[in-house]
Amino acid sequence: MKRYFLPALKLTAVLVVLTAGIYPLLIAGVSKLAPGKGDGVTVSRGDTVVGYANVGQLFSDDKYFQGRPSAVGYNAAGSGGSNKGPSNADYLKVVQERIDTFLVHNPGVKKSEIPVELVTASGSGLDPHLSPEGALVQVKRIAALRGISVEKLNALVAGQTKGPLLGMFGPATVNVLKLNIALDDLK
Repeated sequence: MKRYFLPALKLTAVLVVLTAGIYPLLIAGVSKLAPGKGDGVTVSRGDTVVGYANVGQLFSDDKYFQGRPSAVGYNAAGSGGSNKGPSNADYLKVVQERIDTFLVHNPGVKKSEIPVELVTASGSGLDPHLSPEGALVQVKRIAALRGISVEKLNALVAGQTKGPLLGMFGPATVNVLKLNIALDDLK
């Protein structure tokens, strides 16, 4: 047993240095090459930071596009989902309440036209994106409240839509914060 103890202790020390020291420093160094320099990509309006590009936030005013619901109240420090499955009665009640609320705020939209992401929270609870369909289903409400034509808002959504990564990985998305900033900038 003594014969194996010293090599095991040395191996443990080497792995601690590698995994708790060198690897985290390497990842922190590589993150400085990413957009935002590892501190997150902020979105500014003029000289004021209004949010982060990759963290969803609540837009409760009907004159704005609303993003995906959050199971954690859009708290980036407490990222997580609800962990309730589609057969859970409490979860189904929450989803039905979200559907009912959406229909009240978006008259003329049928239940079958509501994209699922507008009534279900993401796994992280912080998803900043919608599908183009998730944004387009809200256009009539915003057009009526702001006095902007539906065509102009459809063009705005199309202009803010990012296609799949490299044209083939993932769905097309719209960043809700950037879309709402562009909406405010419309004249």
